[in-house]
This record gives sequence, C-alpha cells and structure tokens, in this order.
Amino acid sequence: MRRRRGWRDFAVVAWAGMAVIVSLAHVWIPSASWLLIHLVGLGIITHSIMVWSAYFASTLLKVRADENAVAQQNRRLGLLALGSLAVFVGVPSVQWWLVAVGVVAVSAAVIWHAAPLIRDLKRALPMRFRVVVRYYIAAAACMPIGAGFGAGLAWGLGDTWHSRLLIAHTMTMLLGWVGLTVVGTLVTFWPTVLRTRMDPRAELLAKQSLPVLLTALAVVLTGALLGWRPVAVVGLGLYAIGLAWWARSLIAPMLQRPPREFASASIAAAIVWFCIAGLATGWAVLRLDDVRLADAYPKLGGVWAVGFLVQLVTGAMSYLLPSVLGGGPRVLKAGAAWLDRYAGARLTVINLGLAVWLLPIPSWAKVAVSVVVLAGLASFLPLMVLGIKAAVQERKAMAQEKADGGRPHAVADRAGAAAAAQAKTGQPHLPKTLTGSGALAGVAAVVLAVTVGIGVDPGAAGLQAVGGSSNTADTEVTPTGETVRLEVDAVNMSFTPNTATVNAGDHVIIELTNQDEANVHDLQMGSERTQRLRYQESEELDLGVVGESIEGWCTVAGHRQMGMVFNLNVQGGPEGDGAGAGDVAAQNTDPSAGGSMAGMDHGAQASGSQASADPEAELSDVVDPGLEPAEVTDGTENADHEVTLEVTEVPLEVAPGVWQQRWTFNGSGLGPTLRGKVGDTFEVTLVNNGSMGHSVDFHAGEVAPDDNMRTIPPGEKLVYRFTANRSGIWMYHCSTMPMSAHISGGMHGAVIIDPEGLPEVDHEYVLVQSEVYMDGDGAREEDANPVNATAVAEGQEPTFVVFNGVANQYDQEPFKVKVGERVRFWVLDAGPNRPFSFHIVGDQFDTVYKEGGYQLRDGTDAFGESGGGSQALGLEAAQGGFVELEFDEAGNYPVVNHVMTDAERGAHGVVEVTE
Repeated sequence: MRRRRGWRDFAVVAWAGMAVIVSLAHVWIPSASWLLIHLVGLGIITHSIMVWSAYFASTLLKVRADENAVAQQNRRLGLLALGSLAVFVGVPSVQWWLVAVGVVAVSAAVIWHAAPLIRDLKRALPMRFRVVVRYYIAAAACMPIGAGFGAGLAWGLGDTWHSRLLIAHTMTMLLGWVGLTVVGTLVTFWPTVLRTRMDPRAELLAKQSLPVLLTALAVVLTGALLGWRPVAVVGLGLYAIGLAWWARSLIAPMLQRPPREFASASIAAAIVWFCIAGLATGWAVLRLDDVRLADAYPKLGGVWAVGFLVQLVTGAMSYLLPSVLGGGPRVLKAGAAWLDRYAGARLTVINLGLAVWLLPIPSWAKVAVSVVVLAGLASFLPLMVLGIKAAVQERKAMAQEKADGGRPHAVADRAGAAAAAQAKTGQPHLPKTLTGSGALAGVAAVVLAVTVGIGVDPGAAGLQAVGGSSNTADTEVTPTGETVRLEVDAVNMSFTPNTATVNAGDHVIIELTNQDEANVHDLQMGSERTQRLRYQESEELDLGVVGESIEGWCTVAGHRQMGMVFNLNVQGGPEGDGAGAGDVAAQNTDPSAGGSMAGMDHGAQASGSQASADPEAELSDVVDPGLEPAEVTDGTENADHEVTLEVTEVPLEVAPGVWQQRWTFNGSGLGPTLRGKVGDTFEVTLVNNGSMGHSVDFHAGEVAPDDNMRTIPPGEKLVYRFTANRSGIWMYHCSTMPMSAHISGGMHGAVIIDPEGLPEVDHEYVLVQSEVYMDGDGAREEDANPVNATAVAEGQEPTFVVFNGVANQYDQEPFKVKVGERVRFWVLDAGPNRPFSFHIVGDQFDTVYKEGGYQLRDGTDAFGESGGGSQALGLEAAQGGFVELEFDEAGNYPVVNHVMTDAERGAHGVVEVTE
C-alpha cells in the first residue's frame, strides 16, 4: 500500500517545478504573477492539504485506510490535478469556460475529500482532538466558495466588483481553506515537530477559537461583497483575536524546546509572515481604492505565497516525509539529515531576502534578491529527493542486517550515515542545524545580491556610476550632496508649478498632490512614475541624482495633450531630449499610461500604430445590431426609463485579432442603445468604476451641463434626468476632456426617439460609426493599450473606422433578411473626427430621415415630388438618421462608409439576402 501511495506527492514536485520555471521565465509568460501565486496556493498547498489532512484525520480517529480508501484518495487527487491544470491554462489564455470546468473539478475534489472526513468523524468513538477534524471539514466547506469567487474574477468585471471579489476570494482561501486547516493541524503537529509535550489547554483553546474564526470569516466576506471595507477589516480583526486566543497553546511547547531544525523554524517563520501579511492586507483593504488595491495585490500575494505558504509546506514536509516512510529512528534521521542541510543559510536567505525585497530598493537589486530567494526556496526540491533516497537506502541496510542475523552494516558512505548511526546506538538525537555560520552565510548572500543589483544600475540608488551619470544618462555628473524637494499640485489639467530648476548632481524628490476633485492624476519623470492619485492624495517621486533636464507628464490618456506637462531644468548638465534619461519614457508601454508616448516614429501606419486586422481571425464577440421596438404605453402617459451606465475599462477586440483597452459604458464596444418616444423621460445613473474621471452628455436631453455633465472621479456616481422632446437618433458620450480621446476610446452610444407614426418594419438595425486610434499592435489581449490620445488630438488618420465598436464584424456576422422584407437602418456618426456616408452597394433607399426630419419618405420628397431615391445618407460627427429599403434579389450586399478609405479601415459589413 505504501508503494501505491508513493506517487501522490509527485504533483507537489510537478507544481513546484512549474513555479520555478514561471519565476525564471515570467517575462515571456502571460499572467505570470497570477500563475506563480496560484501554482503555490492551488497547486502545491491544496494538494498537500488534501493528502495530509486525510492522513492526520485517520490517525487521530484511528481509522485504518484500506486499499479502497487509498484508491479513492488517488482518484480525488487526480481530479484535483486536472481541475487545477484547467484553471492554470484557462486564466492566462482567457478561456472562461475552461476556468469554470477547472473550478467545478477542484470544488468537487475537495467536497469529495470532506465526505469521508464527516463519515469517519460520525463513526469514531469519543476521543481527544476530534476538533482537529472539524477544522478540516470547515476548511473544506470554504474552498468551493472561494473557488466560485475566483471564477467570477476570471469572468472579467468592473473595478468595483473586481475588488470586492478579489478580497472575498483571497480571504476565503487564505483564512478559510488554508488558515483553518493550519490552525487545526498545529494543535497536535506543532509540539510533535518540536519533539516536546503539548500545552494541556490546546484542545480546549482550539474548540473555543473555531466559532470565532468562522464568524470572523463571515464578517470579512459580508463586508467585502457589500463594499463595506471597514466591516471587512473588523472581520480581520476578529479573526486575529480568535487566532491569538488559540495561539497561546503554541507558546509553552516552544519555550520548552525552541525551534532547532529546519522544519520547526520554517513553520515558525511562516506563522510570523502570516501575521505580517494579514496586517498588510487589512491596511490595503481599508486605505486603498479599487484600482490601487488591484495594483497592490500582486505584492501582497507574493508575501502570502513566499513568506507563509511555501515556508509552511516545506517546513511541514521536511518533518513528514521521513516520518511516513517508516523504519524507525534510523530511517527518520537519515532522511532528516538531508532535509536539514544548510538550514540556517536557507532560512536566512528566504526571510531576510523577502524583507529586503519589500523595501524601496532599485529594481535591479530587487531582481538580484528575487533570484537568491528563489534559489533558497528551490533548494528544497533536490534536498527532498536526496533525503528520501537516503531514507530508502537506510531501510534497505536495516533489512539486510536483519537477513544477516543482525550483523551491523557499514553506513559511513551513506547519506545521513552519522545520524543513522547515532540513532542505532540509542543515544538521544538533538540536532541543531540553525547555526550562526549558516545564518551569516545567508546574510552575506542577500547583501551580495543587493550589491550586484546596485552595481548594475547605480544611478537608481543615487550613486555615481563609474564613467557615467547617476541618472541613467550617458554624461558624467558629480553628486552635490544637496537634496531638493519640490511640491507640485495637479489641478485643472495642469501641474502647479509646471517647471523647476535644479543643479546637476542634486538629489531631486517631487511630492505630487492631486488637488483636482474630479480626476485622478499621476506624474511620470523618466523611468519613474507615481501611482494614480485621487483628490488630496500625495506621493513622493524620488528621481535620485539628476544629470540632465527631464520632461514629465500625467500618463492618464489625454491629460498630457491637455497640458499636464512638468519640466525639470537641470543647470550645469546637458540639455535633455525632452524625455529625460535615455528616452526611457518615450518607450513607455505601460497599458495604464494611456496615449502613445513615443510620438509618431512607427512608420506610415495610421495613428502611429503597427496594428493590422488578421483576416483569418474569428472575432470572440460580435455586437448585436438588432433593435427592439420602443416601449408601448396605453397612450395616456409617456414612459419612464431607468438606466444604469457603468463605466468600466476592459480589453476588447476592435478588429479581428486586434485588442485595445476600451473605456466603456456597460462593458461593450458600444454603449447600450436607449429607445423611447417623444415625451418619455429618462433617468440615467452613471457609475464610474473606471480608473479616471468620466462623465456623460445626452444630446437627446435639454439640460444645463454644469451638474448633469460634470466629471465624477472613480468610485462615484451621478443621476442624469432628461425628457425627450424631439425625435431622432441622438448621440451620448463621455464629455470629460480631452473629449476626443474619451469618445474614440469607446465611450459613446445612441438614443433613438421615434418620430410620430413611425411604421413597423421587418428588421431594424443600428449602426454607430466611430474611430479607433491604436497605441501598439494589440496582437494579444494582454497587449491591449488605451486609446492613442496624441493621434486623436493631432487629427491623425485612425487605425480603424468601425461599426458598433469593431471593424468588419458584420462581414463575419452579416445582417440577415429575406427578399421583399422591409429593413430600417438607424445610423449615427459618433466621430470624433471622421464623416460618414452610409451606402449599401447594389440597392437604393426609398426613405431617408436625417437630423429630425424626412428628406425622402416612400419615394416622396419634402416638396411632394414622388419617384425619388437616395444612394447615401451623409453625416458629420454627432449627426444621425435612418434609411429604409427592400431587397428585390437574393445576394450579398456590402454595407459601407462610402468614404472608401474608411470602408477599407473597417467600416464595412454585408447584408445577406435570401429567398
């Protein structure tokens, strides 16, 4: 049976190996940070929990695992591995169905795992420490809930719900699935690892703490899901109280025999990092907005994963693996001798390295420290293999000795021989692997890593490079020793002051404060950038020692074009090229930075972009152009329409195989089309779940813009009410400046108010033309950047001209009608810059309605002349109307903007007419 069980931990080795590979190749792997954290949490930790909680439960309840139970466990672990793999592939590849399948499989495996625990607990005789199994069952109940929250995150939501589910998902997994399992296990496992007696209060304290921990977790989830951040933090505080009450049972064993082996010391370090990560998470949940919380979570995840999860599992396995192999003290000591190798150095490198990595050190120093920490973590894998090998060899030696009549066999050449020999003599084995020399070696390794990182880029640390500048320029500069602090305010689309002068060699620190109530702002200077700041938030930008003049700007799309530029003039140094150190800023590819910072040096492509549609690519989603009739009332009163427009910023396809980070109303390439009749009222609630200020302007209403069209910052909402007094197709759009960037970025839609007596037709469609200005090629979803605000503002040629937000989508999904059916196309030019000449190749319009009036109605013009027709409906930006026609023959009729260059850029579709 033991041999059949042997493969069960292979998955841990596989996930750990993949985690090492992702760490080393993260630059080329999509969603690498997410993948790394989940390889640890979902891969290594979840597998380990299912294996070892089952082992401990059977031991405590005195239930013997027969062949059938082992086979069932192997099937559960196989289902878990397949589900985990589906999640690991589905999230980076943006295949939500695969994520959903994986989540269901993982949840089913954990529920299946809990079933025998519940059964065995009911059947077992009353005995001590049954509460441990109750912890395992409670933890298993949390896991599917947390997995469901994770599936919701993978679906793709606005910033508000993303942050809510992010908190709920992580806290359910860390405090529920992992936390409850760890608390239950350490009740008996902690004194066992320390090789001492447990606190006599341990079982009672565990029983008392369980309801407190479950209540606290419920409070955390309630606060997170309802958006009540302070309530969630109160829940975290209550969880901390429950932990503190239980943790009293850990102190006495540790005082009796402090950690002296890798296993106990690693578990102790994990507990400390659990506390640190919990405090940091509570602070982030309480203080950061939705966007900044999402930005902070990868670093928090690193602390949870490296500091807590990995050290916990390596510490536990260092003790458990030799123990479960059996064979007595000799086998145990032989295996443990390898697993304790270099313990002091490894633990120091991991824990000191993680602490240094969290400090504001230069980026190359972070990279170097990360490599050292990774080496310390990864060293467990070969030591584990060697430890198991040594234990197996010792078992074989013992078997041979027994066969030879008890004659001792030489052990000097075997790994772990000294420990095994000592165990054989019956002498007490009190190892002390945490030596001062090992710790000193670990400190030296971390210091060396920091030194190497600073040596690669001394300017980032404010030091002078040999033969070069301390500000990454290629010019020598001698530090003056002076530190210059500049206070800069962001307000009314400008920096105040917008220029400053310092001396070459000065150490410059800029303190940016956002005094703009409606917008978020940041400041990028060279390669350094602040976070996006809300009203009255401040942040320091440390430029180090400067050697040349630098131009900086706000990276929110369009804000630089509106004048948010800051110039740092450096006297006594060379003139910069406008982008500062080595033109780093001009190469900025940060998707959150907005418009193209590199100007127009990408060749002859439109809007400076190299993006081009892939004619073979199939669109992932097509916007439905069909229209529902206006709401019918009893004729005595007008309809009231209540609408919510949620602003989100999401990656969407704008052409086959081309992605852009779109600013949207309700998450689609086109805002929802609203429809009503003259006299109807509309109450629109605008909810800004984006990362910058947004607004809305309804052309269908007649209201003062001062309040209704004001820009609101992220996280706020406003209510816009208007009555539709006139018919037509009216544009609505974001009116936040620069308006051209917000409209072309995706924030537009249509309101249709039917003319009186509008007849029914067989089909009605809406086509809104707009322009797309790409920044980069957008070849993958993760490459999606926002609108190129520079190209829009300068009136450059658009990359694509699109119908309903996506180029050529109605070539792939044509409009389908039958011969003789009457069709009405409502058309609107959302602009912001290009005209629209709506034309259907091969047919003519007998009815044309433009800007509130008929130009042609059933072939009769405004002067009563009949027999007329129309070939195109010409519109300027923000104009609209509709046309009607019938098709006499089956065939495929192209729908185009007859400004043919724009049709070739994507303003093209097909009407498929059948008999």
